[in-house]
Amino acid sequence: MSPKVIWLFTFVAIYWCYCIFWGIKSAQMAKTASDYFISGRQISLWVFVLAATATSFSGWTFMGHPGLIYRDGFQYAYASFYTITIPFTGVLFLKRQWMLGKRFGYVTPGEMLSDYFQGDMIRILVVAVALLFSIPYLGVQLGASGFLFNVLTDDMIPKNVGMWVLSTVVFVYVASGGLRAVAYVDTLQCLLLAFGIVAIGFIAYGELGGWGAFNERLAALGQTDIGKWGVTEQGYNAYLAIPGVIQFTAGLGKETPVGGLWTGIMVLTYMFALMGIQSAPAFTMWAFGNKSTKPFAPQQVWASSFGIGLILFFFTAAQGMGAHFLGATPGVTEAGMALSGVLPDLSQNGQGGLVPYYINLVGDTAPWFVGILAVCALAAMQSTGAAYMSTAGAMLTRDLYKRYLNPTASHETQKMWGRGCVLFIVLSALLVATYSADALVLLGGLAVAFGFQMWPSLAAVTWFPWITRQGASWGLLVGLLAVIFTEKFGATIAGTVGIELPWGRWPWTIHSAGWGMLFNLGVCLSISAMTQNAESLAHRMKYHNFLREHAGLSDAKKALKPAAWIITLVWLFFGIGPGAVIGNDIFGAPDAGIDGWMFGMPSIWAWQILWWGLGVFMMWFLAYKMEMSTLPDKEVEALVEDIGDTVTQ
Repeated sequence: MSPKVIWLFTFVAIYWCYCIFWGIKSAQMAKTASDYFISGRQISLWVFVLAATATSFSGWTFMGHPGLIYRDGFQYAYASFYTITIPFTGVLFLKRQWMLGKRFGYVTPGEMLSDYFQGDMIRILVVAVALLFSIPYLGVQLGASGFLFNVLTDDMIPKNVGMWVLSTVVFVYVASGGLRAVAYVDTLQCLLLAFGIVAIGFIAYGELGGWGAFNERLAALGQTDIGKWGVTEQGYNAYLAIPGVIQFTAGLGKETPVGGLWTGIMVLTYMFALMGIQSAPAFTMWAFGNKSTKPFAPQQVWASSFGIGLILFFFTAAQGMGAHFLGATPGVTEAGMALSGVLPDLSQNGQGGLVPYYINLVGDTAPWFVGILAVCALAAMQSTGAAYMSTAGAMLTRDLYKRYLNPTASHETQKMWGRGCVLFIVLSALLVATYSADALVLLGGLAVAFGFQMWPSLAAVTWFPWITRQGASWGLLVGLLAVIFTEKFGATIAGTVGIELPWGRWPWTIHSAGWGMLFNLGVCLSISAMTQNAESLAHRMKYHNFLREHAGLSDAKKALKPAAWIITLVWLFFGIGPGAVIGNDIFGAPDAGIDGWMFGMPSIWAWQILWWGLGVFMMWFLAYKMEMSTLPDKEVEALVEDIGDTVTQ
């Protein structure tokens, strides 16, 4: 056994001990169902800041994101703006959901929405969203962990064996300790995730010869047509430019886009999809689990938007684009632009292995460091999966078992069922990942887009009382169907009955999340307009009057509302929307060379960094200045401890 593998097993064993410790300790502290499912509403400031950040930015950020930057170039690197768009959802909804959870004793989002809308259809749909989000998302993460160990142990551990073994430990601590165990393990996982990305970024910069040499190679690349997408219609190398605002391709999306997939509209709607991470039902339960709203603003502005953003725009970009000059792209090597051949050829759909190959570069000189980086990657992949296992298990228990089968279930019974539901979710994810990897890929494409379809329902309960139960419920259902049938999964379903969908996946370079929301909102607003009822509105106003009383803006702050709207819309348009096309050449054309670039770096990269900084300002303005994530003006008094519990707490 090589020194690298020995160090790998050693550090993984230490990490596992930490995880299991918190599982056992949290199990001992979980006296009630509320303790187990939402940590007794006692998650502290720094635990939430780190845990929510780890949950938001998973192993996909660590493993998949650099590979896709390598494959598609800086046009895909606009996806790094999810460091802002993911917590943007939290700014809109988390504070107000926390207030409602504290006031009315909700444990799950299904309880909140069914109580607010006075109907159970929305409850069932929320559970469906939770499962459709959790199982494929978890399967992708667990499969990636098995692949990582297969590469780092030089094929000694088969992918599926590693996946099952690594998943066992996650199940043990999540099922034992519930959300409290997830939160405390996630604090370490967040630090490991950030450290690992930065460390691998330094490895990439080291192999590239530093910032200057890297940009010189990018300048040379910009003067060629080498790359997956060739050149855009403007004649720019597609690695260094987005291919326009939108593409109404023939066959409604069935033909290969010219110059790449990531048009301005595609970037915008893809960011909508990733907003689904913090609007997914799991994050509602994260909100309910906090002592107060105090952690929300620092997590959204400083930990996520600024901290993770800094890491992605500088270090992940180097990992992805730098790989072209380290042997991963034969065309670049043949053109004499490669600095070395330390990476294998990844041009034929091998981008998923990019990060493990970077880690292996230090295997001979610092085998102990391979062990540390492997734990960082493992922590990143488990951080999100653990949270979704815990919260989806809670929703199955509370919203199905307790609601319909055993309304008087004791705390012990609820915890037992919660653990059983976690086991069901883990086994489902593992079986799909093991025996149907193709199905996992298809389902994985649905997950975050499904989460985004929760926006109208959450907006109703937190902001807009005129959205009715019928509008929210049917809008959500239609939105989910629209997502399915603008993804590969829908085409596969249609194909099984002999129907060929004429529009393909992501028609007109609009992501399925965008199509889903278009239909979702259309149905929600039209049906709400037709189903207004004075009695139901009076019931909903009970919630909104409470929110206005405790979280309403002062007259001085109300005057800032137009500024808040303008800042947000301008950022969405120019930062991640159609206006981003300006960034292709505003600071120098992609083929202008290093001397023709205003900042000595590609214009598209400089534009992304500029709007990242402006995005951090936008988040600060909304979260702090507009008080959307600060402490409520008045203390929130609980009317009940936890809705439906049979034991007084």
